[in-house]
This record gives sequence, structure tokens and C-alpha cells, in this order.
Amino acid sequence: VQLQASGGGLMQAGGSLRLSCAASGRTFSNYAMGWFRQAPGKEREFVATISWSGGSTYYADSVKGRFTISRDNAKNTVYLQMNSLKPEDTAVYYCAASGTYLSEYPSSYAYWGQGTQVTVSS
Repeated sequence: VQLQASGGGLMQAGGSLRLSCAASGRTFSNYAMGWFRQAPGKEREFVATISWSGGSTYYADSVKGRFTISRDNAKNTVYLQMNSLKPEDTAVYYCAASGTYLSEYPSSYAYWGQGTQVTVSS
């Protein structure tokens, strides 16, 4: 699976952004999808994941209630709607594909996109 993330940018605190991740190469609907992020000097951390059907989701506590992950299997795309952004959300955001159900561990994800930068100013 090849993954291409987009939609990042510069936003003021309290604002919203929607990230997209377009997949190609293999059957998208066979994979659970996840979003991770990595801030400068920090390890990559889990943000959210969604099952192959879209029927189940799981979020990191730090984004629960503010971020929403969704997918459109007809468009081979997964989304991350980010609301009420905070400066601590600043990071490079990565999408990833996994054959494991709703995992929060990067090692469960076999395919990764290139990342998109999200910067939130205070």
C-alpha cells in the first residue's frame, strides 16, 4: 500500500484542520488505518485508528473528543478531522496501514505515508 498524507498547515489554537490520506496499490478496505504524530525531539505517538469497515475507532486520550478519524473505502481515503487544536498538537502527522485490528503500536503498521506538518500557534 502506498499512502499519501495531505492537509497539514499552520493554524491558530482553537481552529480546525482536516488531514487526508490517500491509499493506492492494494485493497484499501483490507486494512485498519491509523494516524500517528511526531513532535521535534519526541517519539512517534499514536493518535487514532479505525477498523477496515469504519465501524470501530480508538483514540489517544490526548485527542479524544477533539479529533475524529473516518474513512471512505470507495475513495481509498482515511481522514482525521482535528478540532479545538492546541499548540501541543504541533507535529508531523503520519498515516499508516495495518493488518492488525485497532492497534496503537507503530510496530503493528506495515505501511506508512510520508507525513504532513501541522503547526498550531498560541
